[in-house]
Amino acid sequence: MKTAKKKRPAAADDVIGWREIVSLPELGVFDMRAKIDTGARTSALHAENQEVFDRDGRNWVRFRVPASRYHSDFRVEVPVLDERSIKNTSGVPERRIVIRTLLHLGSHRWQVDVSLADRTNMGFDMILGRTAIRRHKVLVHAGRSFLAGKPDVAGATRQVTNHRSATRQDSATLPRPGDEDR
Repeated sequence: MKTAKKKRPAAADDVIGWREIVSLPELGVFDMRAKIDTGARTSALHAENQEVFDRDGRNWVRFRVPASRYHSDFRVEVPVLDERSIKNTSGVPERRIVIRTLLHLGSHRWQVDVSLADRTNMGFDMILGRTAIRRHKVLVHAGRSFLAGKPDVAGATRQVTNHRSATRQDSATLPRPGDEDR
């Protein structure tokens, strides 16, 4: 009698920490601290003053991410990908606007869907959920932080030149060694 072979997971190209520095260059966001949250299905970005408007027959959203101690205030206008019911940190479903943008994490680059949420009382302006990292050959080390290094944005311009618009004033610095336990 044949026994079914267990499928081994694909080898990881890289190990990332539970906290990392990410960039969203299409939005003009460079060097933002993000929590890698495998318990969250969807990624979320702190967004205030969300305003949906029509541009060329398509829904767009305008929003603001306020300054933190790690990055400056920035304003963004992007096309709306979807509006979805997403559970908040308390498990209560809420309607959120979802956008799609390019993510830079260390040397990795890929498109991610990000919901816009009020993360005022959260420790991070962005969480990267499990669907954003699935199939990208990275493993998350739950006990370490900032393993991927600063995002490799070679070729990405800090002046956003595509159909998206944003303003950005400066960039954050990587945390000091030993900061991963805070």
